[in-house]
Amino acid sequence: MNILDKIIATKKQEVADSKSKISLQQLKDSEFFNRKSLSLKETLQSKSGIIAEFKRQSPSKGIINDKVSPLQVVSAYEKFGASAVSVLTDKDFFGGSFDDILNVRNHISIPILRKDFMIHDYQFYEAKAIGADVILLIAACLSSNQVSEFTELAHSLDLEVLLEIHTKDELQHINRNVDFVGINNRNLKDFKVDLQHSVHLKNMLPENTLSIAESGIYSEEDFKFLREKGFDGFLMGEYFMKDKNPENKFAEFISNVANY
Repeated sequence: MNILDKIIATKKQEVADSKSKISLQQLKDSEFFNRKSLSLKETLQSKSGIIAEFKRQSPSKGIINDKVSPLQVVSAYEKFGASAVSVLTDKDFFGGSFDDILNVRNHISIPILRKDFMIHDYQFYEAKAIGADVILLIAACLSSNQVSEFTELAHSLDLEVLLEIHTKDELQHINRNVDFVGINNRNLKDFKVDLQHSVHLKNMLPENTLSIAESGIYSEEDFKFLREKGFDGFLMGEYFMKDKNPENKFAEFISNVANY
């Protein structure tokens, strides 16, 4: 069993536990459920193109930064030009929680991506209830039919969809309704990073697909390389979060890549 298999097995139990404690109606009655979502399609190309991530830890890196608050970091991300923020809500493997989104939703005016492993309808209502605007679908743990059905559900809840792929076979998961296709530079099964592999996959995407380079962007040179290859957006977290002051690291990065 690889790490992705372990995560999905744990996630299934987590969803079952959540469903037993909080009903769908309770989610629908929450503060944010009926708010109008913000559009990443609108902000992606009007700002830096960076979806800046708040991430405390990961299975491959262990603790990255557990000393800073989500509000402190994501507020700075917005201030210095992020197109959106990504917030991990997986607890067991990434140290996240729903509170990490709930505590910042009313304080920022850019879209929030709920970064998690979405495997059940219930999680989409959760995402809406906590104030997310965009959800992530990971092709490696879903069928093509699930991607299609989950995309339709997300759109019915006014949520945009980022579909993440990593292999050529996963291109078949793409349908015309997904809003963005993310290409993960890091293989979720062995965590190896290969930017060139991602460029190769990008060239196979359907015409006019909004493409997001995800993970493994560790330098200004990596960013420049991927931008020159035509990516529309960039999901980055670890590069900023591993600094003791992620907000300063992000401001410095934005300043240095402004002319790319």
